[in-house]
Amino acid sequence: MSTVLTVSQLNKYVKSILESDGKLKYIYLKGEISNLTIHYTGHIYFSLKDENQCTIKTVMFANKANFLKFTPQSGMKVVLRGSVTLYEKTGSYQINVDEMYPDGAGALNLAYEQLKNKLQNEGLFDTSHKKALPKFPEKIGVITSPTGAAVQDIMLILKRRYPIAQIIMCPVLVQGENAAVDLTNAVKKFNALKCADVIIIGRGGGSIEDLWAFNDEMLARAIYECEIPIVSAVGHETDFTICDFVADVRASTPSAAAELVSSVTTENMLSQTETLINKMQSAVKRRLQFEYQRYQKTANAKALKNPDDIIKNRQIKLDVLNEKIKGIYVKKLSAEKEKFAELAAKLDALSPLKILSRGYSVTKKDGHIINSISQVNPNDKIEVVLSDGNIKCTVTGGHENEI
Repeated sequence: MSTVLTVSQLNKYVKSILESDGKLKYIYLKGEISNLTIHYTGHIYFSLKDENQCTIKTVMFANKANFLKFTPQSGMKVVLRGSVTLYEKTGSYQINVDEMYPDGAGALNLAYEQLKNKLQNEGLFDTSHKKALPKFPEKIGVITSPTGAAVQDIMLILKRRYPIAQIIMCPVLVQGENAAVDLTNAVKKFNALKCADVIIIGRGGGSIEDLWAFNDEMLARAIYECEIPIVSAVGHETDFTICDFVADVRASTPSAAAELVSSVTTENMLSQTETLINKMQSAVKRRLQFEYQRYQKTANAKALKNPDDIIKNRQIKLDVLNEKIKGIYVKKLSAEKEKFAELAAKLDALSPLKILSRGYSVTKKDGHIINSISQVNPNDKIEVVLSDGNIKCTVTGGHENEI
């Protein structure tokens, strides 16, 4: 009797056969993506079909998918490299994908455009986020290969145009599998240490494959988050990378980047300083001349040269004013005297003494003036006041006047 196997045993046996066949390892397939699912873990599941509508299931795990240079889409034609294996649970065989590229010459261009559109929609290229370059940087960071022509151009120009700055070199890989990680770590390190006022990141020219490290998404995000202004100088004037779009300033070449961060050269600074010194000297000279003229004018003033003359002139003016005041006072006093004399004459004319001098008298009793016969009686003592004296009298009698 034949051995009875379980489904698990059979699937495991078939799996071992498939995975032990050297011809089924590292095979290349091309076809069209369908039934695409990108799992939240980063795993990618899809079917690959050809023009005969034959399909095979495929899976690309996150540890491999993270290195994709493009975003897979249903209907996209791709070339992949992987191994044939069997999924024991369902008994279906599939391809475990290690690498995948869009089919055709525009594979990298497609990946570039996809990432560019993604980051642009997220706002990483917005001008409102870009920082201005410092006018007088004290420390200039340089992230590039230590052996390329680019670093030589940058150093030569900075030493010639702006030798007072300290150049902080961060040597990195600019090409190859680890270049993007190297570049990203360099940007993060500068940002963490705050050891530069401005950063130049770049390399010399090359093909799109040579420049591909500067199209890395993690590098783009590191540049966006960096608090230090960054100048991107990748390739030649016609070369554009994601790094150029997200950086604060894009330079056409590494040499142009060095000129941008040293926009005010040492010669210009010396020239400007000399101009300022000349302006200051002219301003001081004009002020000294003005103050000297003031001094001369003050020194030649009469008050300092002949103070006695000033006092005499003031004394003469004071005497004139004194005489003027005297004249006004005398005139005023004379007028008041005349006015007083007029009032005294009027008052004198109305005086009782004047009336008495004309033969009239005033009769008093007990100090009170008597103006009626009814106020006295016989034997009353009365006093008669005349113009030149008083007479003491005794009333002996009297009679009323007839009207």
